[in-house]
Amino acid sequence: MPTARFSVDQLPPAVRAAVEEHTGPLLHAEEVAEGFNSEISVRLTSASGTWHVKGLRTGHPRVWTQAREATVAPFLTGLAPALRWHVVSHGWDLLGFEALTGHHHADYAPGSPDLPKVVALLNRLGETARPDIPLRHAEQRLKAYVQDPADTAFFSGDHLLHTDLNTANVLVAEEARLVDWGWATRGAAWLDAAYWVIWLIASGHTPASAESWAAQTFVWATAPAPGVTAFASASHRLWTEISTNDPDPWTVRLETAATVWHEYRARA
Repeated sequence: MPTARFSVDQLPPAVRAAVEEHTGPLLHAEEVAEGFNSEISVRLTSASGTWHVKGLRTGHPRVWTQAREATVAPFLTGLAPALRWHVVSHGWDLLGFEALTGHHHADYAPGSPDLPKVVALLNRLGETARPDIPLRHAEQRLKAYVQDPADTAFFSGDHLLHTDLNTANVLVAEEARLVDWGWATRGAAWLDAAYWVIWLIASGHTPASAESWAAQTFVWATAPAPGVTAFASASHRLWTEISTNDPDPWTVRLETAATVWHEYRARA
């Protein structure tokens, strides 16, 4: 379920003052609709620049994602907007990112000109060294959803992963960028391409077409067929659980896509 939103006007004056230590006096605030997991999502402008700001109250159960994003941000040059500042003040945790201009949310539909740019993005990510910081492990995140506990070995690895290729998290202009790194994970190199497959199917691709796009990433060559099948099966269980607990249209759409892929892999 999307997180309840607060406006900038609802922030304590001390929090706004802490932000203005980095920005100077604010001139304009434009609320941003995207970003299901943020209590604050806004584009702030001052005389010195513009920032995309996202945040949570420090008592929120997912506030740890703010620290995760702040920790991984320095290692994401060419992959994500740069983090300019991080404010923790009077019950709020806020991240201020460079505000990209001329970008749109990725279109994954068949024939979209964005698709090759997402392939290039995943290739850049595949070439990025995993930073020496604490990260969740893919095999741990997926272990509750595998049919055979031994299948978690397929997901283990030493690569930096994003794991949420939601179209709202991929911004496209001349190149694509990935935002919302709160779920950054350590695991097998091919997993982000596999996560992308589900979103491609949800956007109108057949499983064969979706896998053909994933296969254009060089990391897909490292994906063992049984591992891909195990991931499709685990994703089916994961999205079934999510859509059952939160039967929103978009969760049901992803559950349907994951089921279609799982059934396709089971027949292969």
